[in-house]
Amino acid sequence: MSSPMIRHALSRRRLLAGGLATAALTALAPHAGLAQAPALARLLDDARRFTGLHALIVARAGEVLAERVYRGPPATRPVNVKSLSKSIIALLTGIAIDRGVLTGTDRRVAELLPDSLPDDPDPRLNRLTIGHLLSMQAGLERTSGPYYGAWVESRNWVRTALARPFVAEPGGRMLYSTGNSHLLSAILTRTSGKNTLALARDWLGDPLDITIPPWTRDPQGIYMGGNQMALSPRALLAIGDMLRRGGVAADGTRVVSEGWIREMWTPRTRSPFTGDSYGYGWFLRETGGRPAVYGWGYGGQLLYLVPGIDLVVVITSDPDTPSGRTGYVDELHGLVAQIIATTM
Repeated sequence: MSSPMIRHALSRRRLLAGGLATAALTALAPHAGLAQAPALARLLDDARRFTGLHALIVARAGEVLAERVYRGPPATRPVNVKSLSKSIIALLTGIAIDRGVLTGTDRRVAELLPDSLPDDPDPRLNRLTIGHLLSMQAGLERTSGPYYGAWVESRNWVRTALARPFVAEPGGRMLYSTGNSHLLSAILTRTSGKNTLALARDWLGDPLDITIPPWTRDPQGIYMGGNQMALSPRALLAIGDMLRRGGVAADGTRVVSEGWIREMWTPRTRSPFTGDSYGYGWFLRETGGRPAVYGWGYGGQLLYLVPGIDLVVVITSDPDTPSGRTGYVDELHGLVAQIIATTM
């Protein structure tokens, strides 16, 4: 069942597909932009007070309303988006399903990675699916937080992730873990015969005309799933705008199916840390009175979409300072809520 937010977003996309609706929106855009510009400019001027904030882009219906670089590199330079990588891995997983590389989210991990299972596997591994990895409901003890360091220092990240003890049942409570996304990267590599970087460049980089540089790999050469990916703020905007258009690139190329976007943005569990819902690699919450989805990376890397008003917001921040326990990400959610108010 699709969420009300998705149904609203899709109905608006169908409306905008009509010529009269598109013409009306185009005719009104300059006047709306002029009315919104002063308030939005003042708001973004005031955002400089966030000392960790690096860059911010606001776009509505494909029109960039504002782009600010407060500190750090220019908006065209790739930066570490940290765990926002999980949203990208979820997107790549869906494209793999669309293309028949994977048959669906019910595929069992043990069947896809048989050589990486522990010597004496827990029987519950046979119930673990791609869907459980995507929704962070694997049930395996986490490899994030206090467990992260030991995991990335291990000799085999995939095998170590699968050897974690079960602390919940597959499909149970949310256990946010980078190891889950790394298993997805390993599955994509195994089933496609290409590494995750090559897939990202073929499936996202080429159709969206964005640069995707290499990032961290594990000891077996598998590109890290769920962390350390580098994308520029402008590249994140291109991804967000493609999703806003229902999976279609600016030139009309189909990148991902609308069906997979609905799957990613359907609530499946809830974060014990934020209380926000979680789908497949994306968080969901109400922001500024509007249903929204967002990808979030350590430090305050955010790709925000508000489908009901065709809004995309990109935020990059200092990647080395936590944003969750400091309250900074809550301030960023508040900033997005104010942006929504100024663009209505």
